[in-house]
Amino acid sequence: MATRFRQGAGRLSLDFVRTFRFRGTDHPIEELPDLAAVTVWIDQCVPHAEGPTGATGAAEARAVREAIHELITAAWRGERISAAARDLVNGAAARPVPVPRMDAGGGVRWHADDLVSAALALLARDALELVASPHLARLRKCAGTGCSALFLDLSRPGKRRWCSMDHCGNRAKKETLRRHAGRS
Repeated sequence: MATRFRQGAGRLSLDFVRTFRFRGTDHPIEELPDLAAVTVWIDQCVPHAEGPTGATGAAEARAVREAIHELITAAWRGERISAAARDLVNGAAARPVPVPRMDAGGGVRWHADDLVSAALALLARDALELVASPHLARLRKCAGTGCSALFLDLSRPGKRRWCSMDHCGNRAKKETLRRHAGRS
């Protein structure tokens, strides 16, 4: 399967939050417009998960994503977390998560009766673990032009600037080279 969604933010919940790209700009991009996109994200980012989609839809997935974003950013900034975001994340975290199931060939897959609901439970739990951990202090906002993606900087010096060297970091370095070439 071709990679459709960006990963590598350091936590599954941060990768999920990145599905609303260019947040806070005039031209944000919604990568989860429908249930099909949500299930493709789960297939790509939650390995070996399977099950029917059940009753949980894309609107609910987006609402949980935005609540996770609010929870993480408010905790990171030391701000008060709204009761609505807290309740939505806590409610999602309380749902059943995928359980391991061995097939006849000895392979293990993670099964859920409602795949989207179970994935949201994993994401909400991951976000709650993040805000309660010392890793929250290593959360960064991408310095890339127009990018506002959050990521964990787990580098030894803790000076990572971009959400991805392949995207924002490369673009920033090209812009710097162009500026320097224009001065010569």
